[in-house]
Amino acid sequence: QVQLVESGGGSVQAGGSLRLSCAASGYIRSRFCMGWFRQAPGKEREGVAALLPGSGMTYQSDFVKGRFTISQDTKNTVYLQMNTLKPEDTAMYYCAAAPAGACYSASWASIGEYNYWGQGTQVTVSS
Repeated sequence: QVQLVESGGGSVQAGGSLRLSCAASGYIRSRFCMGWFRQAPGKEREGVAALLPGSGMTYQSDFVKGRFTISQDTKNTVYLQMNTLKPEDTAMYYCAAAPAGACYSASWASIGEYNYWGQGTQVTVSS
């Protein structure tokens, strides 16, 4: 089992940057596919990016390519660096963990693959 705690959300103007952090309580390297999802009011939760810690394998949705970067540290924290933020990026951002196999296919973006979720951190981008 793993517990996830997100931090780093806030309010910024369009064009600004934020870095979200996801601290995992347990050892995640090669065990879990770590994903970032977001959910805007009235919309479905969608996959933003994912990585398999220790593998160098990363994924990003098309709508954030070139702007968001997912990374990890040497321990149990996963980051989402968000640059050139747009008002449409406004959402609650969630960190989640799935069995490692989810990171070997398009399943990385499938909510049903993820067993563990953080409480979310709000990102608000104003125009």
